[in-house]
Amino acid sequence: MERQFRIEKDALGPVQVPAARLWGAQTQRSISNFPIGVSRFRWERPVIRAFGILKKCAALANGDLGELPEEKVRLIVAAAQEVVDGRWDAEFPLVVFQTGSGTQSNMNANEVIANRAIQMAGGELGSKKPIHPNDDVNHCQSSNDTFPAVMHIATVVQLAEGLMPAVQLLRRTLATKSRAYADVVMLGRTHLQDATPVTLGQVMSGWVAQLDLCLATLHRSLPDICDLATGGTAVGTGLNAHPQFGEKIAGHISHCTGHVFVSAPNKFAALSAHEGMANVSAALRTLAGALMKIANDVRWYASGPRAGIGEITIPENEPGSSIMPGKINPTQCEALTMVAVQVYGNDHEHCASGIEPDLPRIKFNLENSLMLVTALNPHIGYEKSAEIAIKAHREDLSLKAAALALGYVSSEDFDAWVRAEDMLGR
Repeated sequence: MERQFRIEKDALGPVQVPAARLWGAQTQRSISNFPIGVSRFRWERPVIRAFGILKKCAALANGDLGELPEEKVRLIVAAAQEVVDGRWDAEFPLVVFQTGSGTQSNMNANEVIANRAIQMAGGELGSKKPIHPNDDVNHCQSSNDTFPAVMHIATVVQLAEGLMPAVQLLRRTLATKSRAYADVVMLGRTHLQDATPVTLGQVMSGWVAQLDLCLATLHRSLPDICDLATGGTAVGTGLNAHPQFGEKIAGHISHCTGHVFVSAPNKFAALSAHEGMANVSAALRTLAGALMKIANDVRWYASGPRAGIGEITIPENEPGSSIMPGKINPTQCEALTMVAVQVYGNDHEHCASGIEPDLPRIKFNLENSLMLVTALNPHIGYEKSAEIAIKAHREDLSLKAAALALGYVSSEDFDAWVRAEDMLGR
């Protein structure tokens, strides 16, 4: 009969671990001690992948420096690469509520990689031979410098390979739309009230400029999180680490990820403070605000289809109601607003690329806007122009009818002066 559990030991004594699992005693203690929330890290692939990268590169650095023999390096690198590749994600069961230094998650990675390396060597799980989770996988490291480095690696990779390309794609999509609709003159709005004309291209150019600013802000935040704390060990002094370990591991991580990482010049700050991550967080909040604004603009312009503004159409991606037949909602925009604070709107170009102007509706709204009266200001002054707008509104007249009734302009002058296409600026 196959055994269900094995006994592993740590500094506090024996621990019963499920026999088929690669994790060890300290991971099992964390599972028992912190039954809080949901198993977050199991689903956080970027963090698990970053642990695999760091442990692989630590072994390579230790090999370069003569700190580990070649066979141990080979086994650790092979096992860590499987973690990088996602083969053992289910072996990372811990919740984020554990300890401030991330000790349990660091040991989770050490134990999984050590036990997998032991399997590869034909050894017995939990025996810590020929690979020890602390002495070998965690060599020249502490949780205090490892976990900050993992945070930085995961963040840089996600920003550079995930979020920023997605935002750039959205930016290019909107820029293409802005050029395509440069001549579509529509009613402008302020405070959700009618205002002077703009083109749909001008509106979209504003969205593009917002994204350009946000991308530039994100780019500026990247260098600060390319500094790694590794080599500082427990408190920043580098105790028990080779003096060149920080530089060596940073070089290997750069090669492994394709992103330039360096050893942080001051390990005391790198271990105990996180201004770089705070700056990234601020940049992401700025982007989230821009995405929220753009998504809400699209929702307003697409509102309707008959009782709203309805000046643009968006793709009909799915039914919008379980009770109202034929209802279509701006679900892509709504989803983006829901996740804006996490800035994971990577797939929402599905809405942007399908935006089209409803030209008859735009023309109707534009020609019936009271704010076209602004074009009369230079000719008859603000007060008379306002009187025309108010009369047109209260008596449900066109601007031209109201202007002629008041006798402030001739029909010919009104047609010459009130032209939406002449009110767009340069």
